[in-house]
Amino acid sequence: MTNIQTQDKVTKRREGHVLAIGVNRPEKKNAFDVDVLRGLALAYAELAADPELRCGVLHGHGADFTAGLDLASVAPIIARGDGATILPEGGIDPWGVQTPPCPKPIVVAVQGRCLTLGIELILASDICIAADDVSFAQIEIKRGIFPFGGATLRMPAAFGWQNAMRYLLTGDAFDASEAYRLGLVQEIVPAGTQFDRAMSLAATIAEQSPLGVYATLESARATVREGFTAAADALAPKIASLFNSEDAKEGLRSFLERRPAKFEGR
Repeated sequence: MTNIQTQDKVTKRREGHVLAIGVNRPEKKNAFDVDVLRGLALAYAELAADPELRCGVLHGHGADFTAGLDLASVAPIIARGDGATILPEGGIDPWGVQTPPCPKPIVVAVQGRCLTLGIELILASDICIAADDVSFAQIEIKRGIFPFGGATLRMPAAFGWQNAMRYLLTGDAFDASEAYRLGLVQEIVPAGTQFDRAMSLAATIAEQSPLGVYATLESARATVREGFTAAADALAPKIASLFNSEDAKEGLRSFLERRPAKFEGR
């Protein structure tokens, strides 16, 4: 790993074209206070803006991914109706509720506890690698509130209505195997290896054509956001543009020359 940076309670570490973003409050089970929320939004913005970065990995330092929202820090702001002020200028909402999502893929590595907004971060991301010791729970209903980071928006579509209501309306915990069955996680690995596996997967993504990766995300998200017909109408002009790119030409050359492609994102 190179170029390690720590800003407040969020760490940033670069490896090649991958940016690892870490929640760093292990003494508080990585509960998200205002500093973490703002630091994470700025880290997502850095990932989006830097052309050398092609994929992000979100992880938690210590034994737990996150115990959820630090209500003592955040609840008074939300209760005043000022929740939008938490997002810093130029930041990207990691939950994709207040702003459009990061245009680059995010792989999440989770372990230990993964509660409330941690699940919502996974739902707002693209791939999740889970340690076999993870315990998930969407427990807002037990606190007299309801999920407001996107679980009610995304979980029914991702899990199916009854599966979503089973956990949204009870706050019951579920393990990594159940999360895999529901489609919340894509791989289960031994505890302690989830970060390395996520970084390996992100590196594989970063080896592909950035233009192709971003276009794939954009098209898939447009289908969810705008519907099949609108997304289908955008396919022809987008693929025509990509066929004229340097990446597409390199992809063809590498195929003919029987070698790995070296994409530049142009």
